Amino acid sequence: MAAAVAMAARGCGGVWRRARQRGAGQPGPGPGPFPRGQRAVACNARGGAVPAGKSGLVPWVPVVGLEIHAQISSNSKLFSGSQVQFAAPPNSLVSFFDASLPGTLPVLNRRCVEAAVMTGLALNCSINKKSLFDRKHYFYADLPAGYQITQQRVPIAVNGSLSYSLCIDNKMSQMVTKTVRIKQIQLEQDSGKSLHDDTRSQTLVDLNRAGVGLMEVVMEPDMCCGEEAAAAVRELQLILQTLGSSQAVMAEGQLRVDANVSVHHPGEPYGVRTEVKNINSIRFLAKAIDYEIQRQIEELENGGTILNETRAFDSKLGFMPEPNLPPLILYDAKSLPANMNHQQVINIDWIHERLPDLPSVKRKKLVEQYGILPEHSFTLLNEDGLAEFFESVVKQTQMKPKKVIGWILKDLLSYLKQHSLTVKESPVSSFLLADLLNLLEKKEISSPAAKQVFMELWKGEGKTPLEIVKEQKLGLLQDQKELEQICQAVIDGQENEVMAIKAGNQKVLNKLIGLVQKKTEGRSNPVLVKQLLEKKLSE
Repeated sequence: MAAAVAMAARGCGGVWRRARQRGAGQPGPGPGPFPRGQRAVACNARGGAVPAGKSGLVPWVPVVGLEIHAQISSNSKLFSGSQVQFAAPPNSLVSFFDASLPGTLPVLNRRCVEAAVMTGLALNCSINKKSLFDRKHYFYADLPAGYQITQQRVPIAVNGSLSYSLCIDNKMSQMVTKTVRIKQIQLEQDSGKSLHDDTRSQTLVDLNRAGVGLMEVVMEPDMCCGEEAAAAVRELQLILQTLGSSQAVMAEGQLRVDANVSVHHPGEPYGVRTEVKNINSIRFLAKAIDYEIQRQIEELENGGTILNETRAFDSKLGFMPEPNLPPLILYDAKSLPANMNHQQVINIDWIHERLPDLPSVKRKKLVEQYGILPEHSFTLLNEDGLAEFFESVVKQTQMKPKKVIGWILKDLLSYLKQHSLTVKESPVSSFLLADLLNLLEKKEISSPAAKQVFMELWKGEGKTPLEIVKEQKLGLLQDQKELEQICQAVIDGQENEVMAIKAGNQKVLNKLIGLVQKKTEGRSNPVLVKQLLEKKLSE
């Protein structure tokens, strides 16, 4: 709601201005509008302007700022004791205050304040020890009071930053870290929900969501494309979930994004911005932003103008101090009064000391502790519960973490995605997978047999890996003499291949190994088979 004040960055004088459109006879440096198909967007993971088309063309520079509304994880609403529950029957969770009955007063939810402070600290913000509540007046059917209680003038946290990583040319092995500035974090109440029934030509109002606590995270316009915005929002989502300050499930409306987009030529003032509102999918966020960038470029190149939809502070919008809520006062260890009951105040330092490891720290620890690749650490953290699953398997198996990660990402995660399951819903537990990997590591089964056992485990029939191995006779042949006889039989039946190997073509040896594996139905150790074949061929 308030984030257009965040657009006053980079010397744009407090507003987003339309870039000059240059054409024949118009002053200004550089050529006129680009011919269709020869535009350039100055946005890539490495940064900088990248002209397209003919050399010498001046690129367009997109500018993106975000306003993100995160629903606070709390059992009750921001100013009332009404329960917060997704998909509850309409209007079943509405207090007198939520419905704006005369004489009702707001009572601030301590949990919501603590969640906002925790989020501010995690995003490197300065926490205002005194913050204020305001009323933003506007009329809408699902806002019964006719105003929203928010923090426009003095929010709870300001001047932070968020570091995020994104791939170069979609390669996970090539990643770059960028930073977006956080202008402010403010507490505010959510509105209700309007339900439009076209069949009956009616609009119904559900006030269950009215008054639910929100944190609005206002990002400065430091991004230049949908990919960057999506990466920043995903990192913020992980941080909120790690802190427990918001579940941040976009599909349930717990994280909603407004994107402010403009384009201009290098060295010129920012262009007029437009706002794309209420995006509830990270994938659609990237698409919506990139679409809007291209739309604006095409509009300007064709001689059109960009319409301005500003949300900057304006007295005409009806902001006024909230008379029923006193200033919110927070303390740190130094400013905490000696005679104050610690249970009745919020101590910033106390919250700071209890912050959990943030995603960036977790990724670094995973790489350092287990020797996995940085891109693997991103995948582990991006899937809810996958990092914990991986660490649990590592603790229970003799296999090295670098080999375990392959089974986690290539097998387990692949199966989960195929069946649209979360890690918590996996029929293969960390205990069962560790048991399977131990059998493989002790060379009691082969890799192909292990894959077969994994498929059986996925059926969820309650059998252990060892039981499956015994039932289906998947264990490796332990009798070396029997294996030697099979190897000799393969050699005797493949004269041409044997001649090729003795002539120096070692690649043919793989065929002989495959034949032995076939005769043993995958129950032979390929490494041992290779050793036996080489020994016999050299005799």
